[in-house]
Amino acid sequence: MASISVGVDCEEMGRFKKKIKDGAFLKRIYTSKEIKYCLSKPNPEQHLAARFAGKEAVMKALNGLEEKVFFHEIEILNDRNGVPRVLLKKKSKAELKISLSHTSKIAIAFVIAEEM
Repeated sequence: MASISVGVDCEEMGRFKKKIKDGAFLKRIYTSKEIKYCLSKPNPEQHLAARFAGKEAVMKALNGLEEKVFFHEIEILNDRNGVPRVLLKKKSKAELKISLSHTSKIAIAFVIAEEM
């Protein structure tokens, strides 16, 4: 039977309103595709916060399977139907499923990692 691990994280939106103009922070945490996507939105802080929460949730879920991954190795993009997908820049033994959501004040992410 395959091992399953979960990760969840939530972030307050206010923190990301201030970070939008911090290019060093954006480049340290997000890929160029993520930055382009988030900054194209009317409220980019919501999308930045959701992706940050997503990356934290991915790290927690993979840690449960004894895999270590860093922010810059995780990319969260939407497919053509708008569904978020996790892309890892390194090989993983897990299949990842992610759900992102946000309000005007909080972003949350939930990740399921299933060992293949």
